Amino acid sequence: MTTKLSTLSLRASYAAMVFASAPKAFAQDIFGEIPDIGGVEGGSEQAVRQGILDVLEVVLNFMALIAVIFIVIAGIRLVVSQGEEQEKDKAKKTILYVIIGLVVILIAQAIVSFIADVLLT
Repeated sequence: MTTKLSTLSLRASYAAMVFASAPKAFAQDIFGEIPDIGGVEGGSEQAVRQGILDVLEVVLNFMALIAVIFIVIAGIRLVVSQGEEQEKDKAKKTILYVIIGLVVILIAQAIVSFIADVLLT
């Protein structure tokens, strides 16, 4: 079973690489003229970098929001546990791990903003 699965995944990977490496002219022969669908103006490096930084900022802010929501949920679980040691321990561990994750997210935001200042100036 695993050999069939590995063979299938190897073939799928090969097919994906072949299609991804097909030249643009070959695609034009098959599908006709490629329409302009917009995107980054002129493909300038500055615009691409800014777009990537904007996406990273949105993702990191969303992750921080989710972490705060998890802290609130764990706090509610701690209050609702009614003195059950196992439930209190689960809630405390959740709060600890989410705080660690939030610190990692904040450090990632600092790194992204430092790199943005270096790259965009």
